[in-house]
Amino acid sequence: MRSLRTGLPLLFLGALLATAPAAHAADPPLRDLADAKGKVIGTAVTGSKLTGTYGDIAGAQFNSLTPGNAMKWGSVEPTRGTYNWAEADQIVNFAEAHGQQVRGHTLVWHSQNPSWLTNGTWTSAQLSTLLNDHIALEVGRYKGRLAAWDVVNEPFNEDGTYRQSLWYNGLGTGYIAQALTAARAADPAAKLYINDYNVEGVNAKSTALYNLVKSLKEQGVPIDGVGLQAHLILGQVPSTLQQNIQRFADLGVDVAITELDIRMTLPSDSTKLAQQAADYKAVMNACVAVTRCAGVTVWGFTDSDSWIPSTFPGQGAATPYDENYAPKPAYYAIAQALGGSGPSTDGCTAAYAVTSQWNTGFTGQVTISCAGGSLASWKAAWTPGAGQQITNAWNATCAQSGAVVSCSNASYNGTVPDGGSVTFGFNGSWSGSNPVPTVTLG
Repeated sequence: MRSLRTGLPLLFLGALLATAPAAHAADPPLRDLADAKGKVIGTAVTGSKLTGTYGDIAGAQFNSLTPGNAMKWGSVEPTRGTYNWAEADQIVNFAEAHGQQVRGHTLVWHSQNPSWLTNGTWTSAQLSTLLNDHIALEVGRYKGRLAAWDVVNEPFNEDGTYRQSLWYNGLGTGYIAQALTAARAADPAAKLYINDYNVEGVNAKSTALYNLVKSLKEQGVPIDGVGLQAHLILGQVPSTLQQNIQRFADLGVDVAITELDIRMTLPSDSTKLAQQAADYKAVMNACVAVTRCAGVTVWGFTDSDSWIPSTFPGQGAATPYDENYAPKPAYYAIAQALGGSGPSTDGCTAAYAVTSQWNTGFTGQVTISCAGGSLASWKAAWTPGAGQQITNAWNATCAQSGAVVSCSNASYNGTVPDGGSVTFGFNGSWSGSNPVPTVTLG
């Protein structure tokens, strides 16, 4: 604690979320917080970038890695019978060196297949053999080294009908059971998932996935979990997310949030970043609340390695770190959902002033300023002098309990940027005297 000035009420500032450098965070790495809760906190990675700061963060903060592209069919077998395992091997080796698990992604998909496969003319028997051989080869290569596989990716349309694809058109709905069965044979220990997007809340598409998983379970087909990708839009976390996770868990399978990012219209600003933090926390909370939710993987941890800007022009800033590897409010939201206490308030101060006073009343204000740090949400508390009672406040939500006044930011002023400040005010009553103790910041 350090004294700022004398003659003012005792004031404490507690940051709920901050964008201070990672080194200033009060919490352990995300992976330690997740381990303590028995959850996965993962990230998709690009193998060629696993050096320097990118590699340091990927290794230190996450307990699971997903190859963003390196294990897709088009990457590993670009020409029939010619294989390129370099990046996939690099990621698996990196994970093992850093005590991380790996989520394989993905074996059977309608997209990012090699042209020799998509442009070929195959009989059903040939296609079936290609499917079995590919799964046996790739899953077999990493047998015993991967925790889970996204075996089948994106099998449904938005209305819950099956997606027309090479696999569905050639093999019918049975390709899904076939792929799962082949993956189980290739690595009996790996968890096998079906993965899709826009299935986070209860809707037609997620209900189709639910019915498929239920049917597969009834048929004895090996299925261990469902992946909810969670490529979300700012302010649009489904209200039924936890309910949906729970209904899949009740089928006897695990659930994983596999590709979480939350995009916004650029440029980002403090209001958008605060909303994004709330959204990330809502997703994390939904997973933490359900025992069979295995955990959450973000689809790239830094905005410099995100797929969003090239796919959704004018949108981005979707990940927990900015392009310069500085943690955003979303990072701290994840930490708090995993049981962290939040960052320190280094670089931010609070000053209390009485702006006017009359017979039995006064007007006060608190100014929160940051220099060398920043806040995305704040809470201030102080012990008023004898007899002081706060009667109303503006630009903050305040309450008084006994000898302590506690105020938190309004919806529009939670962010205090580096070099910036916010001020809130209040009216109060006093009797006898209006003493002003020393201000301290914690």
